[in-house]
Amino acid sequence: MAIALVTGGSRGIGRATARQLAQEGYRVVVNYHRNLDAANEVVEAIQAAGGNALAICADIGDEQQVEAMFTEIDALGEPLSALVNNAGILFTQSPLEKLTAERINRVLTTNVTGYFLCCREAVKRMSHAHGGQGGAIVNVSSAASRLGAPFEYVDYAASKGAVDTLTTGLALEVAAQGIRVNCVRPGLIYTEMHADGGEPGRVDRVKDALPMRRGGQPEEVAQAIVWLLSDKASYVTGSFLELAGGR
Repeated sequence: MAIALVTGGSRGIGRATARQLAQEGYRVVVNYHRNLDAANEVVEAIQAAGGNALAICADIGDEQQVEAMFTEIDALGEPLSALVNNAGILFTQSPLEKLTAERINRVLTTNVTGYFLCCREAVKRMSHAHGGQGGAIVNVSSAASRLGAPFEYVDYAASKGAVDTLTTGLALEVAAQGIRVNCVRPGLIYTEMHADGGEPGRVDRVKDALPMRRGGQPEEVAQAIVWLLSDKASYVTGSFLELAGGR
């Protein structure tokens, strides 16, 4: 049974993706940082539906914790064939002139360094050059990387711009090694992350400005991620799927 690692798998898009990947037959590793109860709920839901999953705690911005997580995955004795880089953070809405170095660095450490570290460890295991069987990586970016998130989350938007560039560069590096690397850019999705920014109802406030006049559901993003990981997308790499309701 192939293993799929979903970082930030205890809530929102990560949770929906973990559940859908389990339905596709993967053994799903649900990575979480703080909320063990939420991660266990995802694992229990997968198991109740006949799937296979386990939770592993790691702060993806911490190199030693990332390495320890992948070592724990190695001990499962099955190949890692899918990575969903989804874990991310943002802070209270703020114009750039009020941002502190501490906040900026915390966002970049998790949202950028964390993605790099997880990609690095996944490539070491998937690459034909290292005796791997190949695999697929999907990075979860954001429509904010195109739009800039002015007056709210310019730091978050910049971190997602880096994720876009990581996707393009890594896809070219590992295309000949049996690894596909793609990216999804969700827009206004109903997830708990908006509460982290201080406005739980943000999607409902701005949804009428979207061409589709509605926010998206985590499951809609998960479906795109699962497709990009699947053999149905076998000739797709270095690509971006926009999931932003037309914006």
